[in-house]
Amino acid sequence: MTELDYKNNFDHFSEVYAQNAFEIWKDLQNNCPIAQSEKFRGMWIPTKYSDIEQIARDTDTFSSRSPVVAEFGAMADFGLQVPPISSDPPYHTSFRRLLLPFFSPARIEALKPTVALLANELIDSFIEQKFFDGAMDYAQHIPIKIIAQMLGIPDEDGDQFRIWVHNFLELAPTDISVAATNLLHFFEYFQNQINLRKAQPKDDLVTFLINTKIDERPLTDQEIFGGCLLLLVAGIDTTWSAIGASIWHLASHPKDQQRLRDEPNLLPIAIEEFLRAFAPVTMAREVSKDTVFKGCPMKKGDPVLLPFPAANRDNEAFENADDVIIDRDKNRHFAFGVGIHRCLGSNLARMELTTAVETLLVRLPEFRLKDSESVTWSLGQVRGPRVLPIEF
Repeated sequence: MTELDYKNNFDHFSEVYAQNAFEIWKDLQNNCPIAQSEKFRGMWIPTKYSDIEQIARDTDTFSSRSPVVAEFGAMADFGLQVPPISSDPPYHTSFRRLLLPFFSPARIEALKPTVALLANELIDSFIEQKFFDGAMDYAQHIPIKIIAQMLGIPDEDGDQFRIWVHNFLELAPTDISVAATNLLHFFEYFQNQINLRKAQPKDDLVTFLINTKIDERPLTDQEIFGGCLLLLVAGIDTTWSAIGASIWHLASHPKDQQRLRDEPNLLPIAIEEFLRAFAPVTMAREVSKDTVFKGCPMKKGDPVLLPFPAANRDNEAFENADDVIIDRDKNRHFAFGVGIHRCLGSNLARMELTTAVETLLVRLPEFRLKDSESVTWSLGQVRGPRVLPIEF
């Protein structure tokens, strides 16, 4: 793939991008720090830390109404709302505030034993085989279980969650029929869950959203659906990807793996470095009025892709940005975004990631990639390993 290809035809749903994202970001930063693609309705792609931060913080010029870039149109034009990430102030501020109690430190801490128990059960299932897929056999199951518990959903519906996440994030943005079909099934499923909670409340997010108020009024069913969809798409694939990428690094860097075994107190700092170096999430904005940004004439309605992972590998923001330095002391990364939309569930994600990695290091002897060539990465705006063969 030549420089010109992704300078003018940036496609985050291509296999080339999935397998070569680090190199593509670096080349754009050096040669075309703000690209515009002929694909995805002429979306703009800034890749520098400072540019991405400036756009993310400018809510007047760059709206969050469509945080996912779809090939066939703006998400908001189809009436799809996923508050608060799909909204702007002042509505964003009110909706985010009402969700804060559900992500309180006490609630997150109460989930930690469940994460640890699940991690150990998963390891028990493959420890005798001396082999596992770090993505499919381990990483994906932890956030699915936790999000299902937070939503009060039966464990046996976890596979359906995984299918929805895959379809919403990797297929729907380029296929309107997939988007429509899966949204319909999702809404039908959660309409039933809403009806069940109204009859028999639980200590879960669905009940919480039914009983809470925003600006002195109850939430509409559409807002409740949106809140549930937010937890599904923002809480599963992202954490699954972060856990998988951390395992991928440790499996291919035995010195870092051994150091964390020898210095377990270093793990929290290392986790921040894994989040920086392998940040899974790319968000999007929409230009709300004609503007010129750093010499680029952006028109109202243009999508703007914000690859936070690229910002995290900008040498102007981080010394030796492409090196994973597990004791890096200055680490103002954008793994959880920046500005008013900084991830509400960041503490939950950190806890799941830390517990998953720590348990693996405690339970397993040195582990390594079985076949580095067979590792595959997801497509779209959430990036993480999907096939990750590990042996020990």
